[in-house]
Amino acid sequence: MLDRLVSSSGHLPCAKQECDSDSMDNLPTQSRRPVGRADSNDDLGSVPEGYTVAPPDPSTDRWSGQFATQSETPVIAAPVATKSSAGKTAGRAIREILETVILAALIFFGVRLLVLNFKVDGQSMMPNLVNNELLLVNRNAYSEIDLNHYLNKIPGVDRDGTWVVHRFAPPERGDIIVFNPPNGDTKPYIKRVIATEGQTVTFKDDKVWIDGVELPEPYIHRKTDCEGQYCDVTVPKGDIFVLGDNRTASSDSRAFGPVPIDSVIGKAIVTYWPIKEIGLVPHEDYPDIP
Repeated sequence: MLDRLVSSSGHLPCAKQECDSDSMDNLPTQSRRPVGRADSNDDLGSVPEGYTVAPPDPSTDRWSGQFATQSETPVIAAPVATKSSAGKTAGRAIREILETVILAALIFFGVRLLVLNFKVDGQSMMPNLVNNELLLVNRNAYSEIDLNHYLNKIPGVDRDGTWVVHRFAPPERGDIIVFNPPNGDTKPYIKRVIATEGQTVTFKDDKVWIDGVELPEPYIHRKTDCEGQYCDVTVPKGDIFVLGDNRTASSDSRAFGPVPIDSVIGKAIVTYWPIKEIGLVPHEDYPDIP
């Protein structure tokens, strides 16, 4: 094999060893540095003249030559409950309980001012109301207000007589009411209004007649008879005439006469027990009776 090759320029190239020597001789003096035993180590990282080495920063030097053992994700510590915060929490809970109790009491007494609960006792209102049925009664159904009483309190106003208005409506035929009976019984009765003041009630052919007109009563299952002094009566002012729907098992106005409106406790409006009977208490209308 040839030791020398002809270059493209026609000059003979030097031997490899010769070329290396010539190349090193042609380098600038500042680039040539003899390599000795003491200079065999790399001097990378040496500090130039005029500079100093900065001390390590503890906040960034987390490794210290070993692998990190803790996660870099910051851990947020849970707040520690103090005595003052616990006291505030307990006070807030007590206040909320008191507010709930007071609100419940206000609702209870507010409702009691408007309605009462009543339990049917006996069979006198069968088949429309049964024994032990529970009702809500509007205690203000027939309450009256004399407006003249309040107008006369205004200076310079002096009105004679009364000007009575009802908060809801006056008693009407077909209403089912709870009242204190005039026979001295201390237990309230529940009956149906049959006639109001000024109307004449009579009994004929096992039926009820109002001012000479037969009263249609599809809600009763028994005949209506009467034996006594109240079988032909005109209802006085301020009174009502009441009968039970179960005419053969009812003590009513046939026995003790008309009932003062002032003795009425309230008008039955809702049945809430038993569950299958939940709903409005049935009210009867008599369009053919004035």
